[in-house]
Amino acid sequence: MYKQILRPILFQFDPEAVHHFSFNALKFAYRIPGFSSILKKNFVLEDKRLEREVFGLKFKNPVGLAAGFDKNAELYKELSSLGFGFIEIGTVTPKAQSGNPKKRAFRLKQDSAIINRFGFNNEGVEEAVKRLKQNSDILIGGNIGKNKATPNEDAITDYDISFEALFDYVDYFVVNVSSPNTPNLRALQDKEPLQKLLNHLQAKNGKKPKPKPILLKIAPDLSEEQLMDIIDIVISSKIAGVIATNTTISREGLSSIHKDEAGGLSGKPLTKSSTEVIRFLSTKSSKAFPIIGVGGIMTPQDALEKLDAGASLVQLYTGFVYEGPSLIKAINQAILDRNPK
Repeated sequence: MYKQILRPILFQFDPEAVHHFSFNALKFAYRIPGFSSILKKNFVLEDKRLEREVFGLKFKNPVGLAAGFDKNAELYKELSSLGFGFIEIGTVTPKAQSGNPKKRAFRLKQDSAIINRFGFNNEGVEEAVKRLKQNSDILIGGNIGKNKATPNEDAITDYDISFEALFDYVDYFVVNVSSPNTPNLRALQDKEPLQKLLNHLQAKNGKKPKPKPILLKIAPDLSEEQLMDIIDIVISSKIAGVIATNTTISREGLSSIHKDEAGGLSGKPLTKSSTEVIRFLSTKSSKAFPIIGVGGIMTPQDALEKLDAGASLVQLYTGFVYEGPSLIKAINQAILDRNPK
Protein backbone atom coordinates (compact mmCIF):
# COMPACT_ATOMS: atom_id res chain seq x y z
CA MET A 1 0.00 0.00 0.00
CA TYR A 2 2.82 2.42 0.80
CA LYS A 3 4.53 2.26 -2.61
CA GLN A 4 1.30 2.04 -4.60
CA ILE A 5 -0.81 4.65 -2.79
CA LEU A 6 0.95 6.67 -0.10
CA ARG A 7 4.33 7.28 -1.69
CA PRO A 8 3.03 8.75 -4.99
CA ILE A 9 0.98 11.24 -2.96
CA LEU A 10 3.71 12.12 -0.47
CA PHE A 11 6.31 12.52 -3.19
CA GLN A 12 4.29 15.37 -4.68
CA PHE A 13 5.33 17.59 -1.77
CA ASP A 14 8.53 19.01 -0.29
CA PRO A 15 10.57 16.24 1.39
CA GLU A 16 11.08 18.11 4.65
CA ALA A 17 7.40 19.06 4.88
CA VAL A 18 6.42 15.43 4.26
CA HIS A 19 8.81 14.33 6.99
CA HIS A 20 7.13 16.58 9.56
CA PHE A 21 3.65 15.62 8.33
CA SER A 22 4.47 11.91 8.62
CA PHE A 23 5.81 12.40 12.16
CA ASN A 24 2.64 14.17 13.25
CA ALA A 25 0.40 11.62 11.54
CA LEU A 26 2.15 8.67 13.18
CA LYS A 27 2.05 10.37 16.59
CA PHE A 28 -1.69 10.98 16.20
CA ALA A 29 -2.45 7.49 14.93
CA TYR A 30 -0.41 5.91 17.73
CA ARG A 31 -2.87 7.40 20.25
CA ILE A 32 -5.74 5.44 18.69
CA PRO A 33 -6.41 2.33 20.80
CA GLY A 34 -5.10 -0.78 19.10
CA PHE A 35 -3.13 1.07 16.40
CA SER A 36 0.29 0.07 17.73
CA SER A 37 -0.85 -3.57 17.85
CA ILE A 38 -1.91 -3.36 14.20
CA LEU A 39 1.50 -1.96 13.23
CA LYS A 40 3.35 -4.66 15.12
CA LYS A 41 1.18 -7.40 13.64
CA ASN A 42 1.91 -6.20 10.10
CA PHE A 43 5.56 -5.19 10.35
CA VAL A 44 7.30 -6.83 13.30
CA LEU A 45 9.03 -10.14 12.73
CA GLU A 46 10.23 -11.81 15.90
CA ASP A 47 12.47 -14.85 15.86
CA LYS A 48 15.32 -15.92 18.12
CA ARG A 49 17.46 -16.47 15.03
CA LEU A 50 17.37 -12.74 14.31
CA GLU A 51 18.85 -11.79 17.67
CA ARG A 52 22.40 -10.45 17.64
CA GLU A 53 24.84 -9.64 20.42
CA VAL A 54 27.15 -6.86 19.25
CA PHE A 55 29.54 -4.73 21.34
CA GLY A 56 27.93 -6.12 24.48
CA LEU A 57 24.33 -5.26 23.55
CA LYS A 58 21.56 -7.68 22.63
CA PHE A 59 19.59 -6.62 19.53
CA LYS A 60 16.16 -8.13 18.74
CA ASN A 61 17.12 -8.06 15.08
CA PRO A 62 19.97 -6.56 13.05
CA VAL A 63 17.96 -3.89 11.18
CA GLY A 64 18.10 -0.39 12.66
CA LEU A 65 17.04 3.13 11.76
CA ALA A 66 19.96 5.41 10.92
CA ALA A 67 20.54 8.80 12.50
CA GLY A 68 18.95 11.82 10.83
CA PHE A 69 15.40 10.51 10.74
CA ASP A 70 14.44 11.01 14.39
CA LYS A 71 16.87 13.82 15.19
CA ASN A 72 15.19 14.99 18.39
CA ALA A 73 14.09 11.64 19.84
CA GLU A 74 10.45 12.51 19.11
CA LEU A 75 9.22 9.27 17.57
CA TYR A 76 11.41 6.37 18.66
CA LYS A 77 8.58 4.54 20.44
CA GLU A 78 6.26 4.73 17.46
CA LEU A 79 9.03 3.80 15.02
CA SER A 80 9.93 0.75 17.10
CA SER A 81 6.46 -0.63 16.25
CA LEU A 82 7.56 -0.88 12.61
CA GLY A 83 10.01 -3.67 13.37
CA PHE A 84 13.35 -1.95 13.86
CA GLY A 85 15.81 -3.73 16.11
CA PHE A 86 17.33 -0.44 17.23
CA ILE A 87 16.96 3.28 16.57
CA GLU A 88 19.66 5.94 16.40
CA ILE A 89 18.59 9.45 17.36
CA GLY A 90 20.40 12.64 16.36
CA THR A 91 22.65 14.03 15.24
CA VAL A 92 22.28 16.18 18.35
CA THR A 93 24.47 19.13 19.30
CA PRO A 94 24.90 20.85 22.68
CA LYS A 95 22.89 23.91 21.63
CA ALA A 96 19.80 24.01 19.47
CA GLN A 97 20.43 25.17 15.91
CA SER A 98 18.18 25.71 12.92
CA GLY A 99 20.57 24.23 10.38
CA ASN A 100 21.09 25.45 6.85
CA PRO A 101 18.59 27.62 4.94
CA LYS A 102 15.64 25.92 3.26
CA LYS A 103 15.13 24.38 0.73
CA ARG A 104 17.64 21.77 1.86
CA ALA A 105 16.29 18.33 0.91
CA PHE A 106 15.79 17.02 -2.62
CA ARG A 107 14.44 13.75 -3.95
CA LEU A 108 16.28 12.29 -6.92
CA LYS A 109 13.50 9.96 -8.04
CA GLN A 110 15.25 8.66 -11.15
CA ASP A 111 18.24 7.69 -9.04
CA SER A 112 16.29 6.43 -5.98
CA ALA A 113 18.27 8.91 -3.90
CA ILE A 114 18.06 11.96 -1.66
CA ILE A 115 20.37 14.95 -1.32
CA ASN A 116 20.19 16.81 1.96
CA ARG A 117 22.08 19.71 3.44
CA PHE A 118 20.24 20.03 6.74
CA GLY A 119 23.33 20.97 8.75
CA PHE A 120 22.58 19.25 12.09
CA ASN A 121 19.24 21.02 12.59
CA ASN A 122 18.07 19.93 16.04
CA GLU A 123 16.57 21.22 19.27
CA GLY A 124 19.70 20.62 21.34
CA VAL A 125 20.78 17.71 23.50
CA GLU A 126 18.74 18.66 26.56
CA GLU A 127 15.46 18.43 24.61
CA ALA A 128 16.43 14.96 23.41
CA VAL A 129 17.23 13.93 26.97
CA LYS A 130 13.76 14.99 28.16
CA ARG A 131 12.15 12.66 25.64
CA LEU A 132 14.56 9.78 26.17
CA LYS A 133 13.66 9.64 29.85
CA GLN A 134 10.44 7.93 28.71
CA ASN A 135 12.34 5.20 26.86
CA SER A 136 10.66 1.92 25.95
CA ASP A 137 12.47 -1.37 25.47
CA ILE A 138 14.02 -0.42 22.11
CA LEU A 139 17.80 -0.05 21.97
CA ILE A 140 18.74 3.59 21.34
CA GLY A 141 21.92 5.00 19.85
CA GLY A 142 22.91 8.61 20.46
CA ASN A 143 24.57 10.29 17.48
CA ILE A 144 26.51 13.38 18.58
CA GLY A 145 28.09 16.25 16.65
CA LYS A 146 29.37 19.78 17.13
CA ASN A 147 27.54 23.06 16.71
CA LYS A 148 28.23 24.94 13.48
CA ALA A 149 29.56 27.96 15.39
CA THR A 150 32.07 25.88 17.35
CA PRO A 151 35.54 25.97 15.77
CA ASN A 152 37.22 22.61 15.22
CA GLU A 153 39.85 23.34 17.87
CA ASP A 154 37.03 23.45 20.45
CA ALA A 155 35.04 20.53 19.04
CA ILE A 156 35.96 18.17 21.88
CA THR A 157 33.99 20.35 24.30
CA ASP A 158 30.82 19.99 22.21
CA TYR A 159 31.12 16.22 21.93
CA ASP A 160 31.90 16.05 25.65
CA ILE A 161 28.74 17.99 26.59
CA SER A 162 26.44 15.74 24.56
CA PHE A 163 28.21 12.60 25.74
CA GLU A 164 27.65 13.51 29.39
CA ALA A 165 24.05 14.66 28.86
CA LEU A 166 22.98 11.53 26.97
CA PHE A 167 24.99 8.95 28.88
CA ASP A 168 22.21 7.64 31.11
CA TYR A 169 19.62 7.55 28.33
CA VAL A 170 21.20 5.83 25.33
CA ASP A 171 22.66 2.37 24.85
CA TYR A 172 25.53 3.36 22.57
CA PHE A 173 27.13 6.50 21.15
CA VAL A 174 28.07 7.50 17.62
CA VAL A 175 30.68 10.19 17.00
CA ASN A 176 29.67 11.96 13.80
CA VAL A 177 32.59 13.72 12.13
CA SER A 178 31.55 12.78 8.61
CA SER A 179 28.54 14.90 7.66
CA PRO A 180 29.34 17.08 4.62
CA ASN A 181 26.84 19.72 5.71
CA THR A 182 28.70 21.39 8.60
CA PRO A 183 31.67 23.47 7.39
CA ASN A 184 35.05 21.84 8.12
CA LEU A 185 33.50 19.00 10.12
CA ARG A 186 35.07 16.32 7.95
CA ALA A 187 38.51 17.69 8.80
CA LEU A 188 37.98 16.04 12.18
CA GLN A 189 38.37 12.69 10.38
CA ASP A 190 42.08 13.46 9.96
CA LYS A 191 44.21 11.19 12.08
CA GLU A 192 45.49 13.59 14.75
CA PRO A 193 42.23 15.41 15.68
CA LEU A 194 40.21 12.21 15.45
CA GLN A 195 42.60 10.29 17.68
CA LYS A 196 42.49 13.11 20.21
CA LEU A 197 38.68 13.27 20.20
CA LEU A 198 38.13 9.53 20.55
CA ASN A 199 40.79 9.15 23.22
CA HIS A 200 39.13 11.91 25.22
CA LEU A 201 35.69 10.31 25.03
CA GLN A 202 37.04 6.86 25.80
CA ALA A 203 38.87 8.22 28.85
CA LYS A 204 35.61 9.69 30.16
CA ASN A 205 33.77 6.51 29.23
CA GLY A 206 36.26 4.39 31.14
CA LYS A 207 35.55 6.28 34.35
CA LYS A 208 31.85 5.40 34.23
CA PRO A 209 30.58 2.48 36.37
CA LYS A 210 29.21 0.88 33.20
CA PRO A 211 30.91 2.26 30.06
CA LYS A 212 28.82 2.54 26.87
CA PRO A 213 29.95 1.44 23.40
CA ILE A 214 31.30 4.34 21.33
CA LEU A 215 31.26 4.05 17.53
CA LEU A 216 32.68 6.26 14.81
CA LYS A 217 30.61 7.19 11.74
CA ILE A 218 32.76 7.70 8.67
CA ALA A 219 32.31 9.09 5.17
CA PRO A 220 32.26 6.88 2.07
CA ASP A 221 34.67 9.25 0.32
CA LEU A 222 37.83 8.33 2.25
CA SER A 223 40.91 7.03 0.45
CA GLU A 224 42.39 3.63 1.26
CA GLU A 225 45.15 5.37 3.17
CA GLN A 226 42.59 7.25 5.24
CA LEU A 227 40.65 4.04 5.86
CA MET A 228 43.83 2.39 7.11
CA ASP A 229 44.23 5.35 9.49
CA ILE A 230 40.65 4.76 10.67
CA ILE A 231 41.47 1.13 11.41
CA ASP A 232 44.55 2.15 13.41
CA ILE A 233 42.59 4.77 15.36
CA VAL A 234 39.66 2.48 16.16
CA ILE A 235 42.00 -0.24 17.43
CA SER A 236 44.31 2.07 19.38
CA SER A 237 41.50 4.09 20.97
CA LYS A 238 39.62 0.89 21.79
CA ILE A 239 36.26 2.26 20.73
CA ALA A 240 33.57 -0.32 20.04
CA GLY A 241 33.29 -0.09 16.26
CA VAL A 242 32.46 1.84 13.10
CA ILE A 243 29.35 2.90 11.21
CA ALA A 244 30.02 2.82 7.49
CA THR A 245 28.94 5.04 5.87
CA ASN A 246 27.52 8.55 5.98
CA THR A 247 26.29 10.36 2.87
CA THR A 248 28.62 11.03 -0.07
CA ILE A 249 29.70 14.20 -1.85
CA SER A 250 30.14 12.25 -5.09
CA ARG A 251 27.68 12.86 -7.92
CA GLU A 252 28.92 10.17 -10.27
CA GLY A 253 26.33 8.57 -12.53
CA LEU A 254 23.33 10.67 -11.47
CA SER A 255 20.59 11.60 -13.92
CA SER A 256 17.93 13.39 -11.83
CA ILE A 257 17.16 17.08 -12.09
CA HIS A 258 18.53 17.88 -8.63
CA LYS A 259 21.83 16.05 -9.12
CA ASP A 260 23.98 19.20 -8.76
CA GLU A 261 22.47 20.38 -5.48
CA ALA A 262 24.98 20.78 -2.65
CA GLY A 263 24.81 18.38 0.28
CA GLY A 264 25.15 14.72 1.13
CA LEU A 265 23.82 12.11 -1.28
CA SER A 266 22.12 8.98 0.07
CA GLY A 267 20.25 6.08 -1.46
CA LYS A 268 20.89 3.69 -4.32
CA PRO A 269 23.97 5.48 -5.77
CA LEU A 270 25.71 4.82 -2.45
CA THR A 271 24.97 1.08 -2.29
CA LYS A 272 28.15 -0.25 -3.85
CA SER A 273 30.66 2.22 -2.42
CA SER A 274 29.33 1.81 1.11
CA THR A 275 29.56 -1.96 0.85
CA GLU A 276 33.12 -1.72 -0.44
CA VAL A 277 34.13 0.44 2.53
CA ILE A 278 32.65 -2.17 4.86
CA ARG A 279 34.53 -4.95 3.08
CA PHE A 280 37.80 -3.00 3.18
CA LEU A 281 37.54 -2.25 6.90
CA SER A 282 36.53 -5.80 7.77
CA THR A 283 39.23 -7.44 5.65
CA LYS A 284 42.13 -5.11 6.43
CA SER A 285 41.39 -5.13 10.16
CA SER A 286 40.90 -8.93 10.21
CA LYS A 287 37.44 -8.27 11.67
CA ALA A 288 38.97 -6.54 14.69
CA PHE A 289 35.80 -4.56 15.46
CA PRO A 290 32.07 -4.63 14.62
CA ILE A 291 30.72 -2.57 11.73
CA ILE A 292 27.20 -1.23 11.27
CA GLY A 293 26.50 -1.04 7.55
CA VAL A 294 24.43 1.82 6.17
CA GLY A 295 24.16 3.46 2.78
CA GLY A 296 21.96 2.55 -0.16
CA ILE A 297 20.06 -0.38 1.37
CA MET A 298 17.06 -0.36 -0.93
CA THR A 299 16.34 -4.11 -1.06
CA PRO A 300 16.85 -7.17 1.18
CA GLN A 301 19.69 -8.22 -1.12
CA ASP A 302 21.51 -4.93 -0.45
CA ALA A 303 21.36 -5.65 3.27
CA LEU A 304 22.59 -9.23 2.83
CA GLU A 305 25.53 -7.99 0.77
CA LYS A 306 26.54 -5.61 3.55
CA LEU A 307 26.31 -8.39 6.10
CA ASP A 308 28.39 -10.63 3.82
CA ALA A 309 30.95 -7.85 3.44
CA GLY A 310 31.51 -7.79 7.18
CA ALA A 311 28.72 -5.77 8.79
CA SER A 312 27.24 -7.12 12.02
CA LEU A 313 24.16 -4.88 11.82
CA VAL A 314 22.59 -2.65 9.18
CA GLN A 315 20.67 0.64 9.20
CA LEU A 316 18.09 2.18 6.87
CA TYR A 317 17.26 5.75 5.96
CA THR A 318 16.63 6.49 2.28
CA GLY A 319 15.51 2.91 1.61
CA PHE A 320 12.94 3.35 4.37
CA VAL A 321 11.70 6.55 2.68
CA TYR A 322 11.45 4.97 -0.78
CA GLU A 323 10.32 1.45 0.11
CA GLY A 324 8.36 1.98 3.32
CA PRO A 325 8.31 -0.05 6.54
CA SER A 326 7.78 -3.35 4.73
CA LEU A 327 11.50 -3.25 3.85
CA ILE A 328 12.43 -3.87 7.50
CA LYS A 329 10.42 -7.07 7.67
CA ALA A 330 11.60 -8.17 4.21
CA ILE A 331 15.26 -7.87 5.26
CA ASN A 332 14.67 -9.84 8.43
CA GLN A 333 12.79 -12.47 6.47
CA ALA A 334 15.65 -12.74 3.97
CA ILE A 335 18.06 -13.32 6.86
CA LEU A 336 15.79 -16.08 8.20
CA ASP A 337 15.46 -17.64 4.76
CA ARG A 338 19.22 -18.10 4.74
CA ASN A 339 19.03 -20.00 8.00
CA PRO A 340 15.96 -22.22 7.84
CA LYS A 341 14.96 -24.09 10.98
